[in-house]
Amino acid sequence: AFHDMGLSTFISYSNVDANGGAISPDQISKVQRMRHWNKISNNNRSYHRNLKSAFAILSSVKDKLSLNDALLEKSAYNYRKALDKKIIKGRSIRALVVSSIYAACREMNVPRTLDEIAEIANADSIFAGKCYRLLVRHLKLNLPVVDSNAYLSKIANRARVSEKAYRRALQMLSIIKENPISYGKDPNALAVATLYAACLKEGEKVSQAQIAVAGNTSIVTLRKRFQDVRRIFP
Repeated sequence: AFHDMGLSTFISYSNVDANGGAISPDQISKVQRMRHWNKISNNNRSYHRNLKSAFAILSSVKDKLSLNDALLEKSAYNYRKALDKKIIKGRSIRALVVSSIYAACREMNVPRTLDEIAEIANADSIFAGKCYRLLVRHLKLNLPVVDSNAYLSKIANRARVSEKAYRRALQMLSIIKENPISYGKDPNALAVATLYAACLKEGEKVSQAQIAVAGNTSIVTLRKRFQDVRRIFP
């Protein structure tokens, strides 16, 4: 992703013309002035400065989370649209970048949580969540519902639980998703709580902290969702 879509004018620092011939001494001073003003005009536009900062953060997050190029371009597109609609005014660039990436992940069914992306980008997850809701409303994004199963496999691998507990969690989760108690709940938190409940039922010794860290969520959230799971599987 390029802030100028790769269409900016670049004046080379080598004093040669298009044919490779040396520029005459009386033309060199003119070319140097052109370079100087071209650099100033590119860097002094607030729109381009904003995009430069945002795409630098975007590129950093892409490398750390191993996101593909298609998702990167979709995130950049979301951010450009937000900037065009002036959503950025009075808000953090980092938070809006995080919300743009999360929206792209939701659109492309990539199982990444908002907290996970915010942590990598050194952004405030609560403020990023507000920016995300703003982004969805202003850009009129029609995002698919995230399936909790997409998170379950990743959490189980990180927590190093047995295959038996993982399969039990899959069975439980398929029943929980049909129950109204799951409506509006964070799919990642629901997957964490279900896996913890499955481990208890299989007699595996795992702590709440171990599962919460594996699912990149707080123990408080785990306990809240665990209470919901216990209503279905007492």
